[in-house]
Amino acid sequence: MLKPQIAFVTGGYSSEAVISYKSAITIENNLDKDRFDVYRIDITPESWFHPSADGHNYPIDRSDFTLDLPTGKVKFDAVFIGIHGTPGEDGRLQGYFDMVGLPYTSCDAATSAITFNKRYTVAVAAFSGINVARSLHLFRHSPVAPATISASLKLPVFVKPNNGGSSIGMSKVNEAGELQAALDKAFKEDDQVLVEEFIKGREFTIGVFKSEGKVVTLPFTEVITHNEFFDYQAKYEGKSHEVTPAECSDEMAKQIRDTAVKVYEVFNCRGIVRMDFIYDEMVNAPYLLEINTVPGQSEASIVPQQVRANGWILKDFYTKLVEEALKNK
Repeated sequence: MLKPQIAFVTGGYSSEAVISYKSAITIENNLDKDRFDVYRIDITPESWFHPSADGHNYPIDRSDFTLDLPTGKVKFDAVFIGIHGTPGEDGRLQGYFDMVGLPYTSCDAATSAITFNKRYTVAVAAFSGINVARSLHLFRHSPVAPATISASLKLPVFVKPNNGGSSIGMSKVNEAGELQAALDKAFKEDDQVLVEEFIKGREFTIGVFKSEGKVVTLPFTEVITHNEFFDYQAKYEGKSHEVTPAECSDEMAKQIRDTAVKVYEVFNCRGIVRMDFIYDEMVNAPYLLEINTVPGQSEASIVPQQVRANGWILKDFYTKLVEEALKNK
């Protein structure tokens, strides 16, 4: 019996490509080669190609996402998306795969586009009754004076690129005089910036996915950063302490899990999604920070920790994701 042909896509067009390649190591090592024929596809601004074992880069035919090899044409059955940032996390690649009729392991194009935009994410969440922080959405073409921001929002605030992840370009601002530098830093990464009020509380992050028609929550993690907030260093350079599973009351745990399931359903998510929350103990409620539709899979990443805390191995977990995608073929 022929094994399903799976394209594993990595790389990307943004500064997050470096994170994609970190995730790629873990994913490639744990996709089950006994069950699937896996072909790595690098997607870069210059070309889309399969780097073969013989050192040759074979180009993808973008008209139908097929691969011509000396052994014959490869027609894929599904795509495992491992690209952080554009075009793998913002809906662009998903829209392309929809057009060529290929199922994939992530959220669809609409959900990916909405959740990639942090402001639109919190707007949809708030409309659905999910707690979010007060915020302002800024555009490069319509500058807003720092004084206007500090008059509208209570300091401290977080200033971050509105699109993208990995905390690149993000700052915490404690004083009004720091706002302009934080805005400049964020606008280097994006044409849109989100300024969001700081919520004091414990930070939790939870992986959620769908398997066999059921939404499943993984054991969630408390993030205790050594830096002022969970920035790039904290995420990828060991400047944080992560407790998985998190130590908290049963009531708090249930609130976080139930909210995560609601978010997954409200946004019509697919595949593995990681959601970040702040739990405000003053009001006893979780606040949604953001949704990551292609969460990191590197050795330093949280979802692999949560998978292991659930008593699973990554190979079985990735198989669940691929099999769920294949059902959409």
